[in-house]
Amino acid sequence: MLTIRPLESRDHADWRRLWTLYLAFYETVLPEEIYETHWRRLLGDDPQDFHGLIAEKDGAALGLTHYVFHRHGWKIENTCYLQDLYVDEAARGTGAGRALIEAVYAAADAAGCPSVYWLTQDFNATARRLYDRVAKKTPFIVYRR
Repeated sequence: MLTIRPLESRDHADWRRLWTLYLAFYETVLPEEIYETHWRRLLGDDPQDFHGLIAEKDGAALGLTHYVFHRHGWKIENTCYLQDLYVDEAARGTGAGRALIEAVYAAADAAGCPSVYWLTQDFNATARRLYDRVAKKTPFIVYRR
């Protein structure tokens, strides 16, 4: 049975393994200070910080997601940004990715945030097949300084 639950301190090794694999997929390496700070914030209680969920099956960690609630200039209510979503390659196609997204949707609904959004790269075809089923693609292009 697949379980989606909030990250807990006992998940540190699994979280670190999964997040490292996620970052490697996007050809990104981060310094240790970022790992330590992000982990501490994920377990904190500051409403401005990210929240984390982990997907488990039979006690094995399969995937994770990080999301944050923030204000939006065009809305009264907050919106939810799903920043990171990763499912271990061996667990893809099991429904873990969809379950993680749906858990973020549920958290957003519970927080009064009707909108959830995220970004992906155009080459991420596997994930985009799922995203096309659970969300609507927007026409926005991202620019970065």
